[in-house]
Amino acid sequence: MDRQTREISQDVRELGALLGTVLEEQTSSKAFEAVESGRQTAIEYRSGERNSREPLITEIERLSPHNQQIVARAFTTYFELINLAEEQERIRTIRTKSQAGTLEDSFETAAEELGEADVETVQQVLDDVLIEPTFTAHPTEARRKTVKSKLREISTSLERLDEQLLTDKETRQVWQEIDAEITSLWQTPQVRNRQPEPEDEARNVQWYLENTLFDAVGEIYDELDEAIDAEVPGNLEIPKLFEFRSWAGSDRDGNPYVTPDVTANTLERQRSLIAERYQAEFKRLSGVLSQDGSRIDAGSAFQASLERDHELLPGVARTAEERYPDEPYRQKLKLMRERLRRVGDVRPGGYDDVDDLLEDLEVIAMSLRNNGAESVVDAHVDPIRRQVATFGFSLASLDLREHQAKHTDAIAEALEAEGIDYHGLSEDERVEFLTDAVLQEESVIDLGDTEDLSDDSERVLRLFDSLADWQTEYGSHAIDTYCISMTEEPSHVLEVLFLADQAGVVSLPEHAGIDIVPLLETEYALSGARRIMGTLFENEAYAQVLEVRGQTQEIMLGYSDSNKENGFLAANWSLYKNQRRLGEICDDHDVTMRLFHGRGGSISRGGGPMNEALLALPNSTVTGQVKFTEQGEAIAEKYANPRIAERNIEQMLNAQLRARKQAIDQPEEEVREEWVEAMETMADAARQEYRDLLESEGFVQYFEQATPIRVIEDLDLGSRPASRSGERTVEDLRAIPWVFSWTQSRCILPGWYAIATGIEAYLEGEEPRSSEQSSGDEPRDDGGSMETLQEMYDEWPFFRTTLDNAALSLSRTELEIAERYAEMAEPVLRERFFPRVSEEYERAADLITEIGQRDRLHTRDWLGENLERRNPYVDPLNMLQVHLLDQNHRTDLEERTLRLTVKGIAAGMKNTG
Repeated sequence: MDRQTREISQDVRELGALLGTVLEEQTSSKAFEAVESGRQTAIEYRSGERNSREPLITEIERLSPHNQQIVARAFTTYFELINLAEEQERIRTIRTKSQAGTLEDSFETAAEELGEADVETVQQVLDDVLIEPTFTAHPTEARRKTVKSKLREISTSLERLDEQLLTDKETRQVWQEIDAEITSLWQTPQVRNRQPEPEDEARNVQWYLENTLFDAVGEIYDELDEAIDAEVPGNLEIPKLFEFRSWAGSDRDGNPYVTPDVTANTLERQRSLIAERYQAEFKRLSGVLSQDGSRIDAGSAFQASLERDHELLPGVARTAEERYPDEPYRQKLKLMRERLRRVGDVRPGGYDDVDDLLEDLEVIAMSLRNNGAESVVDAHVDPIRRQVATFGFSLASLDLREHQAKHTDAIAEALEAEGIDYHGLSEDERVEFLTDAVLQEESVIDLGDTEDLSDDSERVLRLFDSLADWQTEYGSHAIDTYCISMTEEPSHVLEVLFLADQAGVVSLPEHAGIDIVPLLETEYALSGARRIMGTLFENEAYAQVLEVRGQTQEIMLGYSDSNKENGFLAANWSLYKNQRRLGEICDDHDVTMRLFHGRGGSISRGGGPMNEALLALPNSTVTGQVKFTEQGEAIAEKYANPRIAERNIEQMLNAQLRARKQAIDQPEEEVREEWVEAMETMADAARQEYRDLLESEGFVQYFEQATPIRVIEDLDLGSRPASRSGERTVEDLRAIPWVFSWTQSRCILPGWYAIATGIEAYLEGEEPRSSEQSSGDEPRDDGGSMETLQEMYDEWPFFRTTLDNAALSLSRTELEIAERYAEMAEPVLRERFFPRVSEEYERAADLITEIGQRDRLHTRDWLGENLERRNPYVDPLNMLQVHLLDQNHRTDLEERTLRLTVKGIAAGMKNTG
């Protein structure tokens, strides 16, 4: 099997050499020498041959602005290429371990674990599991689409070199193609010249769905089916286990550019794209199903289905008979292609819904099986059926999202015309009013009457007025979820129910066309979960919604703002506790909970390996259904390459299948009381330390001066503004630029700060104290033990995952470089904050390695190799960025170079926000 002869070192070396050749050809020998000198000097410092970075800094500062830009472009392009080499190395590893049977988190290992249970339990697990990756348009993707397209071509060429037996001549031809792409890449602008629009973001998400994930679906189910057949007796039915959703083109929170027209265009384009893909698949299938009708019996069900199509499309049917005489399957597929063309068309005969299409595919499959063509069904028909079941006619269902305050204000303005002072009502009075309004038959407000409303309120009412039309046109499943940001009261959920009722999307007790999803992200909301959800579950109107929606409640947890508000350790503990609390509340009211994890790409925003996160969830919350956001650069990393996309879904399914079986076997996770108490102490102390840092006088100014936040705010990364109101406060700043800025400065504070303070508070048995208190406070006698923490790490998945994720952030932090950024701050601010941050880092690194009983921070060999390979090349970009940030006045060329360093460091760190 193994034709792979290349290694990552060879790919890196040859790509780097080719880039050098292109650089020398496209620029000048002086510019080439500047890049080479900076590269070599950085390597020598990292390897210990130099004892200072000053020569590197001096070299960079002496460069002309023109050559500074070339240096920035060169290192940025280098990282783009090295990322491809690492991607190809991951594919090699997957293939090698799969062949050897040593691949972890595989379908085979999941099937082995399922095989320990009886057949009924395995079927229950399969029936319960549904994973819904949800793609967002959050502004964290630093690369242009054009650049990504060129990189994908280079990746395909690397794959050919690695996996095909090529002659020397063919190998030279492949390298010529790579040379051409790198040359073109060098000549292509790296920085966008305009801010992307919401429809650009929607098209970006659609690209991954259409070009990568669509093709992966059939193979994923085939491999899972094979693995389960090998371990579990009986003929199990594998239902739909995953589907995709999207916020791109429908997420309005903080983005005034996402209008109803944008959403309508997104829905229309997605339907057109998926219909075209099905048509292409049916045309390909027609080439396979060339059976002679005179030699087989297609069966009465098939014949009846074909005759129905004849009645629907008589003209097309005659053409099909003439073109494919005595070939019934080809005739049927010709008619099916035409019915797909007419979906959403004014002409009659199109499919009414996706179930009709699935029924046609089932008729074909059954007929083939009855004629002994089981292998044809397995190889060609079933994969298409899986695709249709996964993508429907919507490609990805859209979630709507808006901030709760917008709904409150819109309702208040609309009700003012009816003589009702909604803003003046108490929370209980609002709940009572909204409930009565939903239950009565008459409408209370006219959504179309927006003449006297503010722009924001007009947009809200227009959205709900449009929602009913969208569901009629595209089907309710195409856009059936409404997420409410910053939910803090039951009325915030009932307001959306009220607006949906006024629009006719909800008509109780018979119909509720949307799932209403509260997003709990503040400490007030999370700690008030029982108050919010309990009130809703016991509400007469909302209880009817649950009844119609299958007694299932989706609840979204916000990782980003929770972390920004409370710090890494406290936020993780709060989320864990409140997930368990939400599970208890739902159980008390006989409601099935579907958690929606609002994760970002970075560790501090809930990132990290998704399969590990799923296995670390409390058992009581693992109902089988789970949603999570996929954002920015994480989408490209996980889903750009078809094989890695397949592997990513395999790992997620492996984790969720195992987690669901574990939850069935042991509904309540056993967590020792002393562990809970330890976490309470650690989280409380960590939160106080984190809040004390953020609230210290001058910290916001320090953050502004010691990170490139101002540059990041001006980058054309996404269509949404970086700040909610334009004010300069940590609270108002969005979580993405907050994390992005710290990552650029190599001080990934949001991913670990205050964890040492928390652990020490537990070990010393101290009451949490602020930084102003004396360090001579006497510890209490009831201090904790390192042995207990080590037991927690070994036996408690939540604690182990939390510490391992913090270790990843600590490993990627470079305090020596962060100090260069800190030197840009006013001396008084630098002396106040940088030593404090540095000390917390050092203590955290020591404590985590001791708790994990290892001699290094991280547990992943690949990370050490990755950092060793990347760090010498990120360093010059950081030094150049600091130099440019420290200029009082920058030319347009220097401004473009500065923006390019942000792109390059993001590529080097493989992370933005």
